[in-house]
Formats: sequence, C-alpha cells, structure tokens
Amino acid sequence: MQAIAIRDRDAGLAGLSLADLPYPHAAENDVVLRVHAAGFTRGELAWEGTWTDRGGRDRRPSVPGHEVSGVVAELGFGTTGLTVGQRVFGLADWTRNGALAEYVAIEARNLAPLPTGVDHAVAAGAVISGLTAWQALFDHAHLIAGQTVLVHGAAGAVGSIAVQLARQAGSRVIGTGRTGDRDRALGLGVEEFVDLEADPLEDAGEADVVLDVIGGDILQRSTALVRAGGTLVTIAEPPTIQPENGRAIFFVVEADRSQLAELAQRLRDGRLTSNVGAVRPLAEAPAAFGPDAPRVSGKTIIQIAEGW
Repeated sequence: MQAIAIRDRDAGLAGLSLADLPYPHAAENDVVLRVHAAGFTRGELAWEGTWTDRGGRDRRPSVPGHEVSGVVAELGFGTTGLTVGQRVFGLADWTRNGALAEYVAIEARNLAPLPTGVDHAVAAGAVISGLTAWQALFDHAHLIAGQTVLVHGAAGAVGSIAVQLARQAGSRVIGTGRTGDRDRALGLGVEEFVDLEADPLEDAGEADVVLDVIGGDILQRSTALVRAGGTLVTIAEPPTIQPENGRAIFFVVEADRSQLAELAQRLRDGRLTSNVGAVRPLAEAPAAFGPDAPRVSGKTIIQIAEGW
C-alpha cells in the first residue's frame, strides 16, 4: 500500500516521503480501516511514540498522522461494536503507525461511528482539536454555564472548537489571536477579542477557565488572569507556576468513543464546524507539510480514498 513514511529523526518535516509499505495486520480488538481522510500534526515528529513502540523498540519506518476517518475493511479477533463497511472516525494510538496511508490498523475502542452526511475530511479535521477542546473544558476545567472562558488561538484548530463548545455550554467567551483572526473568532461566538499583535494580553481580564495552546510567555502571563477557584488548562507545555488562587493543568489528549460520538452528532446537525483549510491528495502530503509549505488558514487534511 502507499503511505507517507519517515525514517530519519534528524530530517524533520523534510524527511516525509511517499513509500510502499506492507498492508497492516489487525491485532486482537483492532480494525483495519480503508482511510478516506487523515490529519497530521507537525509536532508529531518530536514525540517519542512516533519512533518507538510501547516497549521502547525502534519501529521505523513510521507512518505519521493520527487523525483518521474511513471505512472498516477488516475486524481483528475479538473486535466487537463495529462492522465491516461501517463509516468511522477517531484517533490512532500514538505509538503505532498513523493514518497517512491507504490502510491503518487501529484499536476499535479509539473509533466512533460517523453519521451519514458528515464528510470524511471534516471528521478527520475534528478529531484531535475536538477531543482536546472537549477534554480541556469539561474533563479538566469542569466548565459550567455562566462562567467566563478565555481561549487563546480562538480561530485555530483547537480554539475554534473550544469557542463553539463553550458557547453551547452557556459560557461567555473571550478570544485571543492575530489581527487576521478577529473576524473568524467573532463569527464563532467570541464576545471580546484581544489582538495579541496590538493589544496587551491583560486586556482580556479575568476568566474562570483559560485554555492555552501557545505556551511560553503567554502561558506564564495567563496564570494571573485566572479567577479565584478557576482553572488554566494548557496543551503546550507543563506550567511552571500556578495561579494564585486557582490551578494550572497540562494534559495530552486521549481517544474517547463517547466524546467522538458527541462531536459527530454536533457536526451532523450543524452545531459544530471543524477548521479545515485545505484538502490535498496523499502524494502531495510531503509538500503540504514540509518546511517550505505555504501557510494555510485552517487545518490541511489529506484525502486518500474517495466516495462514501
């Protein structure tokens, strides 16, 4: 099968290449998917799981791209809850090959049914961003109606979904971003927008929940914006300081079938939109994600199979 492979840890994004790799084996409780669409996060190449398996063994050549939407082609021994021919989407294990390939083997528990009417590219684009936003707001910050949420990168992949989810939960949302992000952020439901290219972050004021996707100086300064009893949640890096009267949490997103199912329903009924900026074929993935790739507003999704 054709896949995007990476072999050289020192090559970075320039090391992505189109290759012929063996068809994947479905282990116990796995399914093999015919991949229709896949997403890739550039930071994957820095993750240890991209290069080694759970036992720490080198598993190169590795296939990146852990967001996937497709159709079940094969069931492994003991797999229940899914059927051959079913549309599904979800998150591939960090320490196994990803979905930038014609086929991928993935644990069935990491997948949820994809309703008819939700495009595979849209679904793939909502996996990591949707799960991250959901887990940040509800699992870690325990967001409730009436609270104020500050979302950094409000027009980005994670931020745009976080804004929508927070608004639907009955929260007031303040967003940050670049000058060019203002209109999109406001259109998603942000009530106030702080342009980090022109305005001090502190103009955002205090919030019950702060979602950080940036890290560095923004993360450090955000601790002062957490209200008493509030929570700062970051996916960028572990925080080195805590809010004076609140808490700061770093987490890594995990697959969750029930959360994926809820995201799928919201995508289907139009309550949620994912931030897909471009769709490219598999052969163009090295160029789409390489060091010289042009900046795209939104997430680039790789389309592999076409049709239902």
